[in-house]
Amino acid sequence: MILANPNWKNKTLFWGDNLEVMRGMNSESVDLIATDPPFNKGKDFHATPNSLASGASFQDRWSWRDDVDQEWVDQITDDFPDVMNVINGSRSSYGDDMGAFLAFMAVRLLAMRRILKSTGSIYLHCDPTASHYLKELMDAIFGKKMFINEIIWSYNSGGGSKKHFGRKHDVILLYSKTKDYTFNHDSVRVPYDAAIAKSREGLFNANGKVMPDVWTVSRPPNHAKEWLGYPTQKPIALYEIMLRASSNEGEIVFDPFCGCATTLVAAERMNRQWVGIDIWDGAFDAVKARLESEHLHMSGKEQEKYLFDSGSFTLVKSPPERTDDGETAAPFLRVKKKVVEPEKNTMSRKEMYEYLLSHNGPVCQGCDREFDDTRYLELDHNTPRADGGMNHISNRVLLCGPCNKLKSNIFTLSGLRRENKKLDYMVKSKPRN
Repeated sequence: MILANPNWKNKTLFWGDNLEVMRGMNSESVDLIATDPPFNKGKDFHATPNSLASGASFQDRWSWRDDVDQEWVDQITDDFPDVMNVINGSRSSYGDDMGAFLAFMAVRLLAMRRILKSTGSIYLHCDPTASHYLKELMDAIFGKKMFINEIIWSYNSGGGSKKHFGRKHDVILLYSKTKDYTFNHDSVRVPYDAAIAKSREGLFNANGKVMPDVWTVSRPPNHAKEWLGYPTQKPIALYEIMLRASSNEGEIVFDPFCGCATTLVAAERMNRQWVGIDIWDGAFDAVKARLESEHLHMSGKEQEKYLFDSGSFTLVKSPPERTDDGETAAPFLRVKKKVVEPEKNTMSRKEMYEYLLSHNGPVCQGCDREFDDTRYLELDHNTPRADGGMNHISNRVLLCGPCNKLKSNIFTLSGLRRENKKLDYMVKSKPRN
């Protein structure tokens, strides 16, 4: 893959659909992703009236029929079958809403992985509503060996319940792109327990221990300077821990669901570069107000220099244009030779299926069995994607379930037919046209 520099300026806020923006961002161009996406809570969120974020709202309800783009399903099914298995399994066990939410997240997490540098990592903020399903999804996208931590953010705000233990935590999933990731352990040390430290004096690091995976950070009260009234706002201190641990000064921090800009403000305070995306109309004003409020303690000249020089930032309302090689291959596809797919006569998976069915009939091209029910036939590739096979109709075949499983990403169609003959799985009475 040909790498390129970031194709946007430092301190850029993109306004719009983050999937379209991320598809325009260069590969391996950010050092850290720290983001707080929707949680699939099944309700709507609205900002506090008369607050800076007044008018901000978003719907956290999901429907397979209304919220899932067929292009997402085609992309995931063709290039990321393990990811599609997670989505379908969650859809079956939990319901269509979880399947739709995971499809929405999957195409975006795939884009985030491509954008992340090889030394980078991602913190995905969620809660117990979907954390277990998201972990399985991230295992499929990043690889289960790239899982680093399940972090518990513990807080004490809110009331209790007479029917269950108080629900006072969120979940943050930490994954890396490779095993060569940044982790500044000395920057996240905390004091040892007093009793243990005294009993073993001199045996421990004088600067304390690396903090555990349970973080106790209070939510900002409504009267706090950092509070905007945004419906799902998180404390800056929480995201500063992530940035200290997994990035260095001058590196690029990215938040594709930046909302009221907590990640961006943390990056600004810690001398990191940053880029964010949000679809909220008031995002630009919120970022501007928060950056200004962070420097109100400066003298007039210092503040003026900050706001109109190094502190200025850019609002961009269209996706960037990639200056790298435009590679979009799946993370686990080891394509031997890249072939550019034809732009003309592109079809959806459904259109390809119907086209092949009309030309070849309801026959498995791997074993020559004919089926009365076409649901037994599955769309697959002739030359596997792992060997550079295209998603184009010219590289498509219809196979029965057993043949598709046997073929996997190992055989071409001719190789599958040879294997079927060796295993005596071919239909003997009907010659192939």
